[in-house]
Amino acid sequence: REQGLPVDVLPGPSAVLTALAGSGLPATPFYFGGFLPVKSGQRLRELETAAARGCTSVYFESPHRLHKTLKAATESEALSAVTFCVARELTKIYEEYRLGTASELLEHYLNKPPKGEICLLLSPA
Repeated sequence: REQGLPVDVLPGPSAVLTALAGSGLPATPFYFGGFLPVKSGQRLRELETAAARGCTSVYFESPHRLHKTLKAATESEALSAVTFCVARELTKIYEEYRLGTASELLEHYLNKPPKGEICLLLSPA
């Protein structure tokens, strides 16, 4: 990725490792948190905890909640220096890795609603 070359990741038993390898974010150590909490306050606290963790964090997120999650992240000072990666539809024809700040990703996905399975990754702040 650093040299601008495409990276194709072969699937393993879990989308977590595929997303981690394909994102280009630091891979060791990493934290996997499963699905983000449904309640908005708990979800924001989990994201802020992830930013302070000191390693890349990986979560599953619903395409229906991604906008709310990214919007909440834009409003948190603790998440302003964090690089997010939305990894979706891994190993499928519409596979996508999109990296940026929460506000950059929010703008993109407001214009192009996300579909499919999503892994949301956060770099350490």
